[in-house]
Amino acid sequence: MLAIVPVILFSALSLPAYSKSSSLNILLTNDDSWASANIRATYSALKADGHNVLLVAPAVQQSGRGGTFVLPTTNITPPGGEFGSIPVGAPYFGHDKNDQNLWYFNGTPAASAVFGIDIIAPMHFGSKPIDLVVSGPNEGGNNGPFLYTLSGTIGASYASVERGIPAIAISAGNGTHRSFTTNTGAKDDPANIAAQLVASFVAALARGIDTTKTRLLPLGVGIGINMPVFGPGNSCVAPPFISTRMTGGATIDKISIDPTTGFPVSTDLVANGLNVLLNGNTRLPGETIISAECKTAVSVYSVDYDAPSAVADPIQKHLASLFGKTKLD
Repeated sequence: MLAIVPVILFSALSLPAYSKSSSLNILLTNDDSWASANIRATYSALKADGHNVLLVAPAVQQSGRGGTFVLPTTNITPPGGEFGSIPVGAPYFGHDKNDQNLWYFNGTPAASAVFGIDIIAPMHFGSKPIDLVVSGPNEGGNNGPFLYTLSGTIGASYASVERGIPAIAISAGNGTHRSFTTNTGAKDDPANIAAQLVASFVAALARGIDTTKTRLLPLGVGIGINMPVFGPGNSCVAPPFISTRMTGGATIDKISIDPTTGFPVSTDLVANGLNVLLNGNTRLPGETIISAECKTAVSVYSVDYDAPSAVADPIQKHLASLFGKTKLD
């Protein structure tokens, strides 16, 4: 059995401030709406580090939509934008009257990211490319492959990766859904801690890379980041970044019948099929286990779903007599 070797990538407190020469063109999105505390704090933190940041996110909460691609067919309908941020009847997309870098779009997270890529970014960045799509920080964790298909935060990131743009998806253990107007600026506010972690990670990712010559990530590859629960009143305020994999302690739903109500209920199950080690570095710990501690899990993913050749070849050979036939006997 292979030993699990946690790899500490870096501490959020060990990074120097971003230099102006390392400024990136960043598209920031999420699934909790353009008015959530997390995304607005991250917007401010990335801008403070010298990045050119464009925020394009759903007009309303869109959690659990995965990579679904739904475009608006009407303008903003009742009850309006999240936390009263957009009036009923407003156009299906628009920007904050005080900041033309803050945009909403009345679509799913994946559609919002692509709308940002195709429509808003050319107006904002001109002919300059988007260097990085940052999706999140989500309100709540998204650990394991099961959430890869469900999370709108992750869905926006892999839609961007599929479009050929480097992307990272960030999820924070703190799951409170709240407006950016509730953020007082306190350092131990979970939104501000998450924002600083994102800024630190982006700084490390971009360090030493000239994006006019080199991509931040290989084509077809993205990164998923899962942060633990932190502040206020929590001793976890600077969780180090740990290199992880999606599998390992990951959970999926199991259904049983509640003996009292007679209705189905779900519980978490650490299933073998979800945690089989087929790809990547099998020595890395699972992100579910790591982010349960005061640590931030960092997993590299690919949008190529093909099974490894060593696994696929025997299956393909077994079916060889079937391939090429025009009909089944």
